[in-house]
Amino acid sequence: MTGQAIPAHKPWVARLRAWPLWELPRRLAVYVAGVIIAYLAAIGVAASQTTFRLHDLELFALLLAFGAASIELTRRSGEPAGVIHDVYGVWVLPVALFLPPVYVLIAPVSKLAFTQWRTRQTVLHRRVFTAAAVGLAAGAASWVFHLVIGLLPEVTPGPGFHWLVWIAMASMCAILRWAINIYLVLTAVKGSDPTVSIREVKFTREPLYNDLAELCIGLAAAVLVAVNWFLIALFLPVVILLQRSLRHVELENASRIDSKTGLLNAVTWQREARVEISRAARTHSPLAVAMLDIDHFKRVNDTHGHLTGDAVLAALSATLRGLLREYDIIGRFGGEEFAILLPHTDITAAEQITERLRAKLAEISVTPGTGSSAETPLQVTVSIGVAALAHSRRDLDELIAAADAALYRAKAQGRNQVCLMAEGSA
Repeated sequence: MTGQAIPAHKPWVARLRAWPLWELPRRLAVYVAGVIIAYLAAIGVAASQTTFRLHDLELFALLLAFGAASIELTRRSGEPAGVIHDVYGVWVLPVALFLPPVYVLIAPVSKLAFTQWRTRQTVLHRRVFTAAAVGLAAGAASWVFHLVIGLLPEVTPGPGFHWLVWIAMASMCAILRWAINIYLVLTAVKGSDPTVSIREVKFTREPLYNDLAELCIGLAAAVLVAVNWFLIALFLPVVILLQRSLRHVELENASRIDSKTGLLNAVTWQREARVEISRAARTHSPLAVAMLDIDHFKRVNDTHGHLTGDAVLAALSATLRGLLREYDIIGRFGGEEFAILLPHTDITAAEQITERLRAKLAEISVTPGTGSSAETPLQVTVSIGVAALAHSRRDLDELIAAADAALYRAKAQGRNQVCLMAEGSA
């Protein structure tokens, strides 16, 4: 098919085939396309069943205007790559609750266009997929909410006990929207990069706090819409402040992380390691430090290219995160060298842990990049040096020096092995 000539009167075929969407893995491309098609179909079905009224259009336009204003007033804080967290859903929840589902289905399109135009231009199919996921999630939640409200006509936003019931139902609508959106987006994220930790992306404290804050503010905005439309202007500064604080946290986290591996960078690792070592020394708890180095990594870069080298770093980092305990501290110390701090671990346990790491890391296969002439998967080995907290080694610098000495001995003895620095050894 790709080798056939495209008729001159069908330039749209060439543009369609040039979409970056088709460069994705086949299953992921089918999934993304399927979500987008389902989204367009949902809009068509919902529109055919909706009677458009001026009152609804005015409220919809007002909420979209506040959404655009919040994007415009926070756009200088930028937009990170990868999974994006924001609080613009505050303006979407009242649309889902007070207007027919078709409105909340098409609401993400305005955010897509405005963000692409004013904040950051990125690959279009990613924005379209995000809009489709947000729209489908909000549309489904809106449909369920209106279905339940239709069965309970006495439950309306107003004084008395009915307020509590209405808010409880609105909260369930918001949670349903959140759950569907998370499922749709994270399925695509995992399909794009199987090594991604879903827990780290969405189920750690900061993302969950952000989602909870957005839900609460969105519910409060919905209550004010029920009282008086224009009272929601009071929430514009709140949304802007929350969005800026979110970006600040993301920038702070990014400054701690090594971009190629997703591990702590050297400065942050040393800072956190010093705290753990001080605690271990004060409480007389065992602790060990391991320095890990990829064997012949320069040969990998020279033979297969730096993109393949980066893939090796990423694969090893993902495996390290999966094999170590939650409280172990892992960082990229520089180049192909990694540092691992093992709290509550004596030298015997540290040897067992690092030997298991060495064996598992040797099993990793990485497909060489396009710049490589090799066709078979690439495997690498690692050398590891380990030192434990002891009477002669009481601070981080001494532990790193001892672990480095053990690492150099492992390399001198033939690589692909673990060496320990015993107490009193230089």
